[in-house]
Amino acid sequence: MSNKVSVLVAGSWGTALASVLADNGKQVLLWSRNEDQVIEINEKHRNSRFLQDVELSPLIVATNSLQEAVEDADAIIMVVPSTGMREVALRMRPFLKKDALIIHATKGFEIGTLKRMTEVLADELPDIDAKRLVVLSGPSHAEEVIRKYPTTVVVAAQDLGAAEAAQDLLINSYFRVYTNPDVTGVEVGGALKNIIGLGAGLTDGLGFGDNAKAALVTRGLAEIARLGTAMGANPLTFAGLAGIGDLIATCTSQHSRNWRAGNKLAKGIPLDDVLREMGMVVEGVKTTKAAYELCRRFDVTMPITDELYNVLFDGKSPQLAAQDLMGRVRTHEIEEVASESATNVLK
Repeated sequence: MSNKVSVLVAGSWGTALASVLADNGKQVLLWSRNEDQVIEINEKHRNSRFLQDVELSPLIVATNSLQEAVEDADAIIMVVPSTGMREVALRMRPFLKKDALIIHATKGFEIGTLKRMTEVLADELPDIDAKRLVVLSGPSHAEEVIRKYPTTVVVAAQDLGAAEAAQDLLINSYFRVYTNPDVTGVEVGGALKNIIGLGAGLTDGLGFGDNAKAALVTRGLAEIARLGTAMGANPLTFAGLAGIGDLIATCTSQHSRNWRAGNKLAKGIPLDDVLREMGMVVEGVKTTKAAYELCRRFDVTMPITDELYNVLFDGKSPQLAAQDLMGRVRTHEIEEVASESATNVLK
């Protein structure tokens, strides 16, 4: 593989992954639609909107030309919001090498189709073998990765060679990468943990304490496993980095956009104002809507997701949602999990 690797787009996580690649000696082209951001990265080696006070490697070069970013690149890491993944994939198709390695690090579903991101990419990149599309996920705050704090993630692809190529591209002394063949599980776990992260921010904002958060994380994992296995995932994936690992990081850290959004909602700030104040994509909001529809499609019970949907989109108060969750009909912990395979995650 040559040294040309491109990252789309220049948000906090895309910039952090570009930094990992630069530390591995790769010449990185970082794509942004924002001309001012491109100039700042190239001239000042900073991306102050997303990662203040961090100096970027001179090996990272920004461009606002998608053609320049994609053309002749042997590997492309897509960190595009879920709402924009299809559009960007379609736009880059004419410039893409047929044997390029495509890695995405986006944690969400496409609203409307409810497709996972590898499914969206397979739709729009027909010349790329779908078995070689790779997903990267796991507990990985950009603010820590950019400072070279020890971080461990997982890459998944149907083709082991593609997963290992992504592993070789990214792994280094502070960024450890595991492989996994369960693309569905890694994508579902990475997306659904954002819902529980919103809930964790809410419980903290309401002052409910550690007991409530522990219950939320545990029962949240049960919901993730329930829906994931119904969609065809390996239940053991949810006991790993893309499941409980990412869930812990998202639910316990103020680095998490989803936690911060939930915390603001608990203080009575309307959702539109929360999103406007944050100025960054909060994937958990749209993922809650997608999961609300998916659990009905697959006939899976997801009470936490249902209540968060009511808070986000139906105007229900967080306090009442919490009361309704606590007041649900009595049930047995293991019997509440929909399938025998999903219970293996919780044993």
